[in-house]
Amino acid sequence: MKEDVMSKKKSLLIVFSYHHKNTEKIANVIAGVLEAQIKTPQQVNPEELQEYDLIGFGSGIYSENLHKSIHELVDKIPQVINKKAVIFSTSAIAEKNSNHKKLRKKLQSKGYEIIDEFNCRGFNTNSFMKFFGGMNKGRPNDKDLKHAEEFAQNLLKK
Repeated sequence: MKEDVMSKKKSLLIVFSYHHKNTEKIANVIAGVLEAQIKTPQQVNPEELQEYDLIGFGSGIYSENLHKSIHELVDKIPQVINKKAVIFSTSAIAEKNSNHKKLRKKLQSKGYEIIDEFNCRGFNTNSFMKFFGGMNKGRPNDKDLKHAEEFAQNLLKK
């Protein structure tokens, strides 16, 4: 039986998930498929990223970007060659990865190849939303988690 190529690769997910742990739920599914370790940006030494074949960067979306702690970490990481990355997020409004643009450009400028991206809706009680009971209650739901699993399975093939 032939093993998937990524199953022998060392993977790390760097995740900032705060308010409702929406992105953490997605990260746990992806990590389970990839057998990846999960760390917060604060737990990562930029130099250690050289040890990984695939690195995932994920957070909720704040003002149309991934959390500033993800960006601050990426600003500190060294240039790489032949390293793969993925970007994933949860947001109030699923925007087909348009909120990843700034991080995507930063990672590519560091030499990372972005092999895929994932976004789904997440429960949001930020700002005025808390007065109305929030937006997207129950998200990510079972269907979102299944899509995250399929996303991770596809990463095994890339």
